[in-house]
Amino acid sequence: MSTTITVTGMTCGHCVSAVKEELSALPGVTGVDVELESGRVTIAGTQPLSPDELAAAVDEAGYEIAG
Repeated sequence: MSTTITVTGMTCGHCVSAVKEELSALPGVTGVDVELESGRVTIAGTQPLSPDELAAAVDEAGYEIAG
């Protein structure tokens, strides 16, 4: 099961690492793929993730989900 979101404000490799770290810590997440140029983030996991969980993790990294 995977979810794709767009994260705004990322500009470098450190940004990518911060977002990956926070999202990877969510229960059931098995992988996180971040495309810096587009801001596209794909989260793979064993269970569905709520929009609130995703937003909180991205916020903790210092960024926002677009839309």
